[in-house]
Amino acid sequence: MGLHVDDHSNYNVLSRIATSDGHGENSSYFDGWKAYDNDPFHPIDNPKGVIQMGLAENQLCLDLTHQWIKQNPQASICTGEGVSEFKDVANFQDYHGLPDFRKAIARFMGKARGGGAKFDPERIVMSGGATGAQENIAFCLANPGEAFLIPTPYYPGFDRDFRWRTGVQLLPIQCHSFNNFKITEPALVTAYQTAQRSNITVKGILVTNPSNPLGTTLDRETLRTLVSFANEKRIHLVCDEIFSGTVFDRPTYVSVSEIVEEEPYYDRDLIHIVYSLSKDLGVPGFRVGVIYSYNDAVVSCARKMSSFGLVSTQTQHLLASMLGDDDFTTKFLAESRRRLSRRHKVFTAGLHRVGIKCLESNAGLFCWMNLKHLLNEATVEAELELWRVIIKEVKLNMSPGSSFHCSEPGWFRVCFANMDDNTMETALKRIRTFVDRGNDTTAAQAKKKKKWSDGSLRLSLPRRIEELSIMTPRLISPHSPLVQAAT
Repeated sequence: MGLHVDDHSNYNVLSRIATSDGHGENSSYFDGWKAYDNDPFHPIDNPKGVIQMGLAENQLCLDLTHQWIKQNPQASICTGEGVSEFKDVANFQDYHGLPDFRKAIARFMGKARGGGAKFDPERIVMSGGATGAQENIAFCLANPGEAFLIPTPYYPGFDRDFRWRTGVQLLPIQCHSFNNFKITEPALVTAYQTAQRSNITVKGILVTNPSNPLGTTLDRETLRTLVSFANEKRIHLVCDEIFSGTVFDRPTYVSVSEIVEEEPYYDRDLIHIVYSLSKDLGVPGFRVGVIYSYNDAVVSCARKMSSFGLVSTQTQHLLASMLGDDDFTTKFLAESRRRLSRRHKVFTAGLHRVGIKCLESNAGLFCWMNLKHLLNEATVEAELELWRVIIKEVKLNMSPGSSFHCSEPGWFRVCFANMDDNTMETALKRIRTFVDRGNDTTAAQAKKKKKWSDGSLRLSLPRRIEELSIMTPRLISPHSPLVQAAT
C-alpha cells in the first residue's frame, strides 16, 4: 500500500530544486500556453478555440525541408537507401559530435549570419537545444549566487535555463521604449554598479541578438560597447544568436563574432555564442543546440557537461547531410527570409488598420505590440487584466510584456510564423472585432456620461476587476477592457 505524502511533507523528502518554483511555470507566459493546450484552435474541429500566438516557431518553410528529405532518402538510417549506415550511427555516441555534423553546423552558422564571420568546427559544442546550451554555459562561467546582467525585456525561459539548477542570478539592464529599448552604456554601468552595491559578483552579460521579444538586431556600435565593457570589467559576454537566420529586413545582421574578428585586441576568451537550429531551420523538436566559445577551457568543460544532453547521432547524421547541401541551405535561408518578410508586413498592416502599432523590427518570428492605449490604467495589473480578456474572450494567446520583465505596462509579444495564412487571418479578424467592440463601448460610455453630467453631478460607472486567474472557469471579464489609459 503506497504512502500518502502531502505537499507540506514533500519539503522533507524531496530536494530544494524539486520543491522550488525555479522552472518558472507559474508565470503568465506559461499560463497562456496552458490555456491553448486546454482549448486548441482547429479550423474544422474547434474553430472557436484559442489560437497559439505565444510560441515562437518557424513553420513557414517546412515544405522545403519535406521536399529535401523526400529527395534524399539516403540521409536517413530509417530508409532502405540509408539503412546501411544504421550500425555505425546507432553504436556511436561521442560527446564531441560527429565530425561531419560539426563541420556542417559551422558552415551553416556562417551562412545564416550573412557570411560576415567564419566558425571553427573544433569550437562547436553540442547541446540538447538552446535550453541545454544556456544552462551549460552558465555552469561553466559562474558559481551559485553570482550574476549575469541582462537587458529588459528578455525571454522568460532564461529564468529557467540560466538560473534554475545553476543558482546563477539575472540582474536587469533597464531599457525603455523612448529609444526603442536600445542597450545604452549608462544603463549598463548602472546595472553593474547596482550589483556591486548589493555585494553581488557580476560574471557576465547575457544578450539576445536578434532580440526576443523585440525582433530587433544589435548594431555594430552597441556590440562594440558590450564587448569593450566586458573586456574592461573582465567579465563574460554571452550572445544568444538563435534568431540570426530570421533577419528579413535592413539593417543587415552583425554577429558578435564579426566584432571579435575585426578587433584583434579584444580578449576572445570572454566571448561565447549560443545557437540552435530551432528557429532558423524550424526544427525545435530535433533539440539541436550549440555552444560556440573562443575560450579553450570553456570548450573543454562544456563538452564534458554536454554528456547530460547530447544530440542523437541519428539526428546528427541526417542534419550533416542536409546542412552540407550548400545549394539547399542557400535557397532555404533566402526563401525563409522572403516569407518572414511577407508575413510580417501582412500581419503588422492588419494590426495598423485597427490602430495597433508595433515596435519597428527587422527579424524574429514575432512582433512587440503596443497595447498601452487599451489599458484601464498604466499598471502591470491592468496589463494582466487585458491579457486575461484576450485569452478568455478573444481566444488568442499573446504574451504580456510583464512576463518578459518589461518595465512599461502595455507591451505584448505576438508570434506570427507558427501558423498558416488562414489562421493568421482568423486571428486578425478576432483582433479587429475585439477592438471595434471596445471602441463602440467606449463611445457609448462617453455619450452616456455627457448626457447625465452637469456642474454638480458626475456619473461614476462601475468597473469590475478580474478576481480569478486565467485557468479558473469562473473568470469574470470587465464590460470594456479597452478604456483609454489616463496616463
